[in-house]
Amino acid sequence: MPPDLNALAVFALVAEERSFRAAADRMGVTRSAVSQTIRKLEETLGIALVNRTTRSVALTEAGERLYAEAAPALAEVQGALDGAANLSSTPRGRLNLAVSSIAESFLSGPRLATFLDRNPEVKLHITVTDDEFDIVARGYDAGVRLGEVIAQDMIAVPVSGEQRQLAVASPAYLERHGIPQHPNELAGLRCIGWRRSANVAPYRWEFSENGREFSVAVVDTFTTTDMALMIKLAVAGAGISFGMEDSFKPAITRGELVPVLEDFSPRFPGFYLYYPSRRNMAPKLRALVEHLRGPR
Repeated sequence: MPPDLNALAVFALVAEERSFRAAADRMGVTRSAVSQTIRKLEETLGIALVNRTTRSVALTEAGERLYAEAAPALAEVQGALDGAANLSSTPRGRLNLAVSSIAESFLSGPRLATFLDRNPEVKLHITVTDDEFDIVARGYDAGVRLGEVIAQDMIAVPVSGEQRQLAVASPAYLERHGIPQHPNELAGLRCIGWRRSANVAPYRWEFSENGREFSVAVVDTFTTTDMALMIKLAVAGAGISFGMEDSFKPAITRGELVPVLEDFSPRFPGFYLYYPSRRNMAPKLRALVEHLRGPR
């Protein structure tokens, strides 16, 4: 007998969470119920999908393959079911978004607040993350990222104006160490950089000169995953930092930070809400898209 879709959906949650308990919590059932479902699925298929210990859950090779191939299909099935269940014109239900931490204008609050005011039956959940992943496989309705990193098979709606990245430092730091005139001079200065995690290379600082784009691998005295900490350190005079202009704007307005190398910092397309192309878009997502396309 082939496994039912419910068993596959339970397996996909376990694979995503790497935890029976977390999967059970998301579904509102007991851990035992999840464990029994996975065991029956393994018996039906005749192969182990999950390796269990008292402390961890890991997928077997067969489990990894099943998850990779089944998760996108399950998401499409869920989309079709959502479309059938949401034929009402009233947006309702939980809307899950994965949003880049540097999408300042989107995360600032007012546009999201007015969306919720206009759609009181929608519950909005935002995961702020800079990890790159398939939003469909992870169960998100949509995401917000810079346009240049969005897959071409997604529909994208602009949610910000043009952006640019800036190098900034405190007036006190620049008074002590001088103002760099070219990005190549950054190699000899103390820099505060960003990296996605401790085991990956720091983000290379990107510039443009005479229409030619280039990047600089600065010697980062300090790196972090937290833009707010980068700003605090720069304001404190710890070095030169680099990031989205919108992130630095409040500190620049207060005179706590000063942009440098602006002639090498061109503007580029900004942030977009993106989502998969589905014929039956849920009213809750359609409402958000229409709201974001409206006046700002």
